[in-house]
Amino acid sequence: MDLQTLTEQLRDFARRRDWGKFHSPKNIAMALAVEAAELMEPMQWLTEEQSRNPDETTRAHLADEMADVLLYLLQLADALEVDVLQAAFAKMERNETRFPPV
Repeated sequence: MDLQTLTEQLRDFARRRDWGKFHSPKNIAMALAVEAAELMEPMQWLTEEQSRNPDETTRAHLADEMADVLLYLLQLADALEVDVLQAAFAKMERNETRFPPV
């Protein structure tokens, strides 16, 4: 599966539930921020070492929250007609200049 297929599935999922009226870029961005915060919650009191090697339950919770972040990001990119992969590669190129290797 690729990002385009996943984006199309998201579009269809929302359409079948008549959620388009709620999916403005503003609302999607706000939901994305909430999901990013939820991604931090299971790690809040972990040590550095524990965060690098989470137990299976924590790892599964993190995977669910990462999926939510990705899904909302794809919906936002779709709503604003941004090719998120192209934007990510362009950002990496800019970062090469901004942060040269040591």
